[in-house]
Amino acid sequence: MTTGKVLVAGVGNIFLGDDGFGVETVRRLREHALPADVELLDVGVRGVHLAYRLLDGYRMLVLVDATARGGAPGTVYLIEADAGAVEAPVLDGHRMGPDAVLALLGTLAAGTGGSPPGRVLVVGCEPESLEEGIGLSAPVAAAVEEAVRTVLRTVGARELANREVSPS
Repeated sequence: MTTGKVLVAGVGNIFLGDDGFGVETVRRLREHALPADVELLDVGVRGVHLAYRLLDGYRMLVLVDATARGGAPGTVYLIEADAGAVEAPVLDGHRMGPDAVLALLGTLAAGTGGSPPGRVLVVGCEPESLEEGIGLSAPVAAAVEEAVRTVLRTVGARELANREVSPS
């Protein structure tokens, strides 16, 4: 059963530089008043947790993650994802990225009677460095503000998205 809720999930490993982009963006989103139907979740590297959480029947999932697509570091992307078009994942609870989570959803839904989200979007940012280390690179840190505005627009918080987002 699909609910009217939207889940915004920040994904990534804060110990791998720009991979912490999704986690930082969700942290910053907590500073804003969001529509009542929007839930924020700092997933970090807990992909299995996210997969099971998604079976609660969200109408939309917005994943926020570092996303290498060949652009300049700090480029923010809004991507429509297809939850069913991903190859079957290797089940490794410590290395389940968003693509593996989405691939696992159909199997989990069939086994549990849950339902995957009706729509999946990714707010991604081109990383500069995924090397070991805590902290975002300068271009990715600067892109967090744009990502926050993109998420706010996507979840229907348009009046908030048009205001200046203050860096924290």
